[in-house]
Amino acid sequence: MYGDEAATAAATWPASAFDDESRQLDLSLGDSFSYSNFANRTTSTYVSKTDSAYIDISLDPCRFSHLVNPYERSSQPNSRPSSRSRPVTGCAPGSFNKRETLELPPRILGVSSGRNSPVTSCSSQAGSEINLPHVPLKPLPTPPHSRPSSLLRQADPPSLESASVPAPPQPSSSLSAPVSSQTPPSSPATKLHSKLSSPSSKTSLVPSEGEDLDSFHVRSIYAQLHATGVRGDGFEEGVERTRARNRVSRASELRAEAAVGCPSEKLRDLPPEEMLVLSSLDRYGFFAVTTHDRLVLLPSAPLQKRLSTVHAGPKTASAQAVSVNSLPPPSSPLKEAARISKWGRMLEVRSRDCGGNAESWGVKPSKAHKLRHRVYKGIPDRWRNAAWEILMNDFSRSGHEAIVRLKEYYYQELDKPSSYDIQIDLDVPRTISGHILFRTRYGLGQRWLFQVLHSFSLRCSQCGYVQGMGPIAATLLCYFEPERVYAALSRLHDAYSMHAIFSPGFPGLLEAIYVQERIMQSKMPDVYAAFKGHMISTTSYATKWYITLFANSVPFQTQLRLWDAFLLEGQDLFVAAAVAVVWVYRDHITSSSANFESVLSLLSSVFVPEDEDALLFWIEHFLGDKKLRKQMGNWRREWTQLVRSGKDRGVLL
Repeated sequence: MYGDEAATAAATWPASAFDDESRQLDLSLGDSFSYSNFANRTTSTYVSKTDSAYIDISLDPCRFSHLVNPYERSSQPNSRPSSRSRPVTGCAPGSFNKRETLELPPRILGVSSGRNSPVTSCSSQAGSEINLPHVPLKPLPTPPHSRPSSLLRQADPPSLESASVPAPPQPSSSLSAPVSSQTPPSSPATKLHSKLSSPSSKTSLVPSEGEDLDSFHVRSIYAQLHATGVRGDGFEEGVERTRARNRVSRASELRAEAAVGCPSEKLRDLPPEEMLVLSSLDRYGFFAVTTHDRLVLLPSAPLQKRLSTVHAGPKTASAQAVSVNSLPPPSSPLKEAARISKWGRMLEVRSRDCGGNAESWGVKPSKAHKLRHRVYKGIPDRWRNAAWEILMNDFSRSGHEAIVRLKEYYYQELDKPSSYDIQIDLDVPRTISGHILFRTRYGLGQRWLFQVLHSFSLRCSQCGYVQGMGPIAATLLCYFEPERVYAALSRLHDAYSMHAIFSPGFPGLLEAIYVQERIMQSKMPDVYAAFKGHMISTTSYATKWYITLFANSVPFQTQLRLWDAFLLEGQDLFVAAAVAVVWVYRDHITSSSANFESVLSLLSSVFVPEDEDALLFWIEHFLGDKKLRKQMGNWRREWTQLVRSGKDRGVLL
């Protein structure tokens, strides 16, 4: 699995790794249960006569049995080889009678028994699997309480061998690894009962060579729960599992057991209290929750004047902006119905899947000249999925074939370990948790988000994972399936210069800030001087704007409008948005009563536009200035030269 036979023979997995309670390998459903010194029967060297070890984690109504040596398993009669297939996601009642087998790496002869021996690697042999009796799957209706119908779309996932077929795939319901080709000989049966079940015939999870056990614990929990689901997805908060592993109480175990999903959950009627909560969702799937961020009004009056050279306003102007008590509920644009019809006439289907469903779209050549202005007017939400795909295809000069190829990479990366898994798991539950898709711990949205960020963290060794990727991926998950989100992130990374934004040292961020400062210096010299006088660096307030693409700085509806234009224009869009914010508050910044704290607090707020159209039309005019766009390109090249010559120090505020 990991190399030649010599390398495999040298691989070891010492029993002491499991004796040491501080390094317990917990492959369970978090705090439902844990392995408790399960190798305590060995006093010296552990010698196994089997090529691999199995733990039966199939569904069983009985309580957890006493844990004995998991490296013993009774022989399975009537077992025969079967091909390995990727699990599907729709759970049927009959599928819960299948047996799930978790494979652990084989023990190697002559393992040291020292308690402090390091875990060096593990190995496994690829081969056939246990072929269990076929159980027919019955489709189940989508639980209406778990997601808004406009947000989530699922289909059966393809195997890697057939990934080139242009059918909409579905995320893998488990992380898989090659399994042993031999069945262990007869021995006393050891069964670890859990509430894990899957439509697949087998779930095989093994730590990869050199993988941190805590990281593997996180990865395996998400894989297992993706097979079962969790109760109350979108309604309940859920139960924490990956951060509570050792010496948990029985009450905690029972809560974790009760939180695992089951088929009856999808067939039940929604109780009145759940219906009441779900009825409070806004049109984008957000709950009405109180925000702790400072909200300030972004007035539209300053946006009536186009960008030009201006001087400081009255010194007696207030340094404080108008505060907003709460985010206004998003409303449907007045002309949305007419725009939906216009977009329907402007777009056309370019390809269909084997079932006849549209899988790629394009703009009719006769309507192409209207695309830019209609994007700034606002893409109708029901067309946003198709429109974003078109804009990314055009900007990256790629097509549906590139998306299919990136989907294959997504599934391949799911099977690999990532050193960022623990940090990703920490960030997942605090990423737009006010949205129904991401509310429940280990719910569908959180599992998708973890899988996307896990795979994407392996795409670029230089970028890896940074926290700003979470809000971007979560927003995309509101409109795309996980594999398409991975494809979108990849194109943002490659074509939209997000690689430079996320790379160590954030070189793309510094370049954008340099361009922003040059625009402020040339168009708003008094504002630039005020920043310099108050010793306020642009990085202190604008970093999160560029890292998260304004995801945490404006209401969700405004963020979508900015992203519409971003996918059309590219990286200059957010420079224009940053300049627009400073432009609106220029009189507050140059006020005689302004100081370091007031200016920084103002620019660190969440901006609630008084008129979104005024903001977007101001940006449209800004980026429509060809002379200014050319100058922005010159400033970018100028910054690159400064960095190369080592003269970039002290250039930024």
